[in-house]
Amino acid sequence: MKLTIEGLKDKDGWAKAGVKIPSYDIAAMQERTKKEPIWAHFGAGNIFRIFIGGLQDTLIANGESDKGICCVETFGFDIIDEMYVPHDNLVLGVTLKPDGNVDKRVIGSLAEAIKSIPGNTAEWARMKEIFASPSLQMVSFTITEKGYALYGSDGSYLPMAKADIEAGAAAPKTAMGQVASLLYHRFQNGAKPIAVVSMDNCSHNGEKLRSSITTIAREWQKKGFVSAEYCAWLEDEEKVSFPWSMIDKITPRPSEEIGKRLEADGIEAMQPVITKNKTYIAPFVNAEGPQYLVIEDRFPNGRPPLEKAGVYLTDRDTVNNVERMKVTTCLNPLHTSLAVYGCLLGYNLIADEMRDADLSALVHKVGPVEGMPVVTDPKILSPKDFVNEVINVRLPNPFMPDTPQRIACDTSQKVGIRFGETIKSYVARDGNAKKLKAIPLAIAGWCRYLLALDDNGKAFELSPDPMIPELTAHLKGIELGKPESYKGQLKPILANERIFGIDLYKAGIGELIENLFVEEISGTGAVRKTLHKYMAE
Repeated sequence: MKLTIEGLKDKDGWAKAGVKIPSYDIAAMQERTKKEPIWAHFGAGNIFRIFIGGLQDTLIANGESDKGICCVETFGFDIIDEMYVPHDNLVLGVTLKPDGNVDKRVIGSLAEAIKSIPGNTAEWARMKEIFASPSLQMVSFTITEKGYALYGSDGSYLPMAKADIEAGAAAPKTAMGQVASLLYHRFQNGAKPIAVVSMDNCSHNGEKLRSSITTIAREWQKKGFVSAEYCAWLEDEEKVSFPWSMIDKITPRPSEEIGKRLEADGIEAMQPVITKNKTYIAPFVNAEGPQYLVIEDRFPNGRPPLEKAGVYLTDRDTVNNVERMKVTTCLNPLHTSLAVYGCLLGYNLIADEMRDADLSALVHKVGPVEGMPVVTDPKILSPKDFVNEVINVRLPNPFMPDTPQRIACDTSQKVGIRFGETIKSYVARDGNAKKLKAIPLAIAGWCRYLLALDDNGKAFELSPDPMIPELTAHLKGIELGKPESYKGQLKPILANERIFGIDLYKAGIGELIENLFVEEISGTGAVRKTLHKYMAE
C-alpha cells in the first residue's frame, strides 16, 4: 500500500494494517481549500503534521469544517519535496502508548504544501494569493523560537534580518520578513482582518511574533518601502491580532523501528531520511498521546471551531499562566536538564534517563521541589497533575524514541525561560535565588556539555545552537581533568542577561554554578560523581 490518495482506495488493506483513514473526500477538500483558504501555517514539520494537522483533520471528519490547511516552508524545503509531494500531502500519525500499543491514522487535512520562495516565482505568487484572500482567517507558526529572532546577543540586528530591512518588502528571506511583506499585500488588497498565531513553544509567543513583524514593518516605513497606514493597521489588534498560545506534545524524531513496523504492515517506503539540514523526516510522525493547546481567543476574521477538537480557547492571562506553568516549571526545564546530562552520560533515550536514579531525582527537584513553590496556577489545568503526568507517564514512556540530543538543540535560546523565570521568581520573593540547588546544577551541566566531551572524556557533537561559536569561545583554555584550568571563563555567560533573563551573579547563584562546573571538570566520571553527590542530599 502506498500513502497516497490513490493508495487509500485499498480500504481493506489499511484496515488490516490497523490504520484509520479519512472518510471524507481528500481531493475535493484540497480543491475547496485552494479556492478559499482559511488557514495558512508556517513550519511544516513533525509537530505540525501530527498535532495541528490532526486537529483540523478531526474537524473535517466530524463535519465541523470542510477545508484544510495551507502548509508553508520558508527554510527546510526537503520536507516538501520528499514527504509532502510524493504522498499527496498525507501523513501517517503514529501515537505511541506507554503499554507498547500504537494508534495509527492517516491525516488528510494538509491541503497544499508551498515552498515560500520570494521574488518572481510561482510559489511567491501563490503566497500572495493566499494572503489576499478574504476567506483567510488565521496564519499560524511552528518555526521554533529562533525563527522570530531579529537580534544577536549584542543587541544588533542579525545579518539576515538586517538584509531584509535594507532590501524592503519585495523579496524578504526570513520568515518574519516574508510574513510582514505578505500582510502588506493583504492590506493593499482590502485590509481584511486576520489572526497571526504563534504555536511555538516559547514564552509570550504572540508578543514575540508581533514585535518581530511590526519591527520590520516600521523599519520599512522609515525607508519608504511601506506606508504608515499599513503599520497602523498591523498594530491594531482589532484588525490584526497576535493571540498568545501554549502548545505541548512531545514529538521525537521518526523512529526507524516504527518505520520497519509500518512496512511490515504492508505500507511502502516508510523509512526516515535525514535532510541536508540534519532534520529527521518520514512519511509518518511518531508522538506521545497527551497533547495540549491553549489559545487566546482573538480571531477578528473568525476561526475554525478548534474547541471541538480539544483546544482550550481562553483569555490572554490564562494562556500566559498555562504557558508559564509548563515552560518554566512542569515540563521544559525537566527536558533541558535531561538533555544536557543525557549527552554527558551517554544516553540516547529520554525514557532510559528516567530509570537513572540520579537523573530522576534531578528532574523531581527541578520541577516539583524548586519550581512548584513559585508556579502560577492557571486553573484550567492543575500544575500538580500536569507535572506528575510528565514525570510518571510521559518522560518514562519506553516506546517514545525521544533523544537528549534532540532536546539539547538551541539550548541557549531556551534557558532564559526554562530556568531564568523561576530564578527571577525566587529573587522577587526572597531577594535572591540562593535556595535553589538543582537548577544551578542543571545550568552547570549545560556549561559542562558545551565542552563537547562526555563524562568519559570522549568527544561528541554538540546539537545545533546559534550561539555555539560564541559560547565555546568563552570556554577556551578549560581542560577536562585540570580544574585549575578554570579561570572564570563562565562569567561572561552566567552574567549575560540576554541568555538567562537575569545576571546569575546578581541572583546569588553565579558562584555556585561555577563551583559545580569546576567539580564536573575535575576528571573523567566527575559529572556522575557530582550529580550523585548533590542528588543524594
